Amino acid sequence: MKTLNLKHAGISSLMVYAIGILAFVGSYFVPLMENPDLQANIVLMVAIAPAAFVGAHLYYRRGHTIHGGLVGATMFTGAIVLDALITVPVFIIPNGGTYRTFFGDPGFWLIGLEYIVVVVLYWQWWVIRNPVRQLI
Repeated sequence: MKTLNLKHAGISSLMVYAIGILAFVGSYFVPLMENPDLQANIVLMVAIAPAAFVGAHLYYRRGHTIHGGLVGATMFTGAIVLDALITVPVFIIPNGGTYRTFFGDPGFWLIGLEYIVVVVLYWQWWVIRNPVRQLI
């Protein structure tokens, strides 16, 4: 199947978003650093790799083979929409932040790049180079 399945990408994106937001918000309840915002970003950066791996697995397990860059970018776009609709108004603005500070943070885009790279690596290693898949 060489077309992007938006429904499956959306479901995968929602799963990654849920894992990411739980890690991000949960990190505030275990204060280990003086700067809780930095701590939350570090925790999210660590959590996003396995979360994106799980999201990619959910997408590709249905037999899709479309390029991981497109899938990763689509899933990250879904996360951006969810951040704009949920994260910023519920968690960021009540704590003095704004849409500009949230989306203008280079850490946000670095985490997004990590997200896309993990999906591409999953596609490369488990979809393209998987000898078992080629036999089926």
